[in-house]
Amino acid sequence: MAHTKAGGTAKNLRDSNPKYLGIKKSDGESVKVGEIIIRQRGTKVLPGKNIGVGVDHTLFALTVGTVQFRTKRKTNFDGRTNTRSIVDVV
Repeated sequence: MAHTKAGGTAKNLRDSNPKYLGIKKSDGESVKVGEIIIRQRGTKVLPGKNIGVGVDHTLFALTVGTVQFRTKRKTNFDGRTNTRSIVDVV
């Protein structure tokens, strides 16, 4: 027979690694080719001029320049308007 009593299992002892999402380069900062500007889940910030989009919706620079953020108003099909953020490299 076993010398110790059987221990139970705990279901909440695991945790995932942090994903480090967010803005990596702010407005007016200079970037090189391939530098990551924003890491995001989904396209919360849309790509503009000279911006590439990764498989995980990461926005990165396609040319050398400075980062510029802008907003664009968009009208939905039901008539309501909302604004979307767009990032460019100029």
